[in-house]
Amino acid sequence: MICGLPCFPRAMALAWLLALVAALSACDQKQDIAAVPLEIDRGTSCELDGMLLADYPGPKGQIRYGGQDRPVFFCDTLELLNTLIAGEQVRPVQGAWVQDMARADWQQPQGAWIDARSAVYVFGSKRHGSMGPTAASFAQEADAAKFAEEHGGKVLKFGDIKSDMVDLSGGALHDTRM
Repeated sequence: MICGLPCFPRAMALAWLLALVAALSACDQKQDIAAVPLEIDRGTSCELDGMLLADYPGPKGQIRYGGQDRPVFFCDTLELLNTLIAGEQVRPVQGAWVQDMARADWQQPQGAWIDARSAVYVFGSKRHGSMGPTAASFAQEADAAKFAEEHGGKVLKFGDIKSDMVDLSGGALHDTRM
């Protein structure tokens, strides 16, 4: 007998530990699978102002926070970007998506969801979203450059966007339709 009786509890403890690690890994995979964008319907409203997303043009966004089964929606990419970039954000983000405007209709965007952090944005174009000037979102830099040629604006990657570029303060002061 090489090990004797004392080796048996160690082997059981090791087996239990391996089973626990496998179970925790499965939980992480399950969360990753659940982190998919949902589609907008007629009743989908904006997290920040309650506007119905389907009633307004331009790219939309959504964020799924850890521990939530449904994402929160934004009627404009600037709102989503402000939420992601703001230093106050403490909730863990499980996924964040915007629409690829090379594949979605500007007036009634549906589907075409892409990862917000890998998207390319056009700031300062003539095209407006639900809240006025917006950041058009694209999956491919070439599509963003083509949009900027046609509608003006500057092409930026997510990492190049600064918090002052997505500041939401004073938006109502500039809304001449109110």
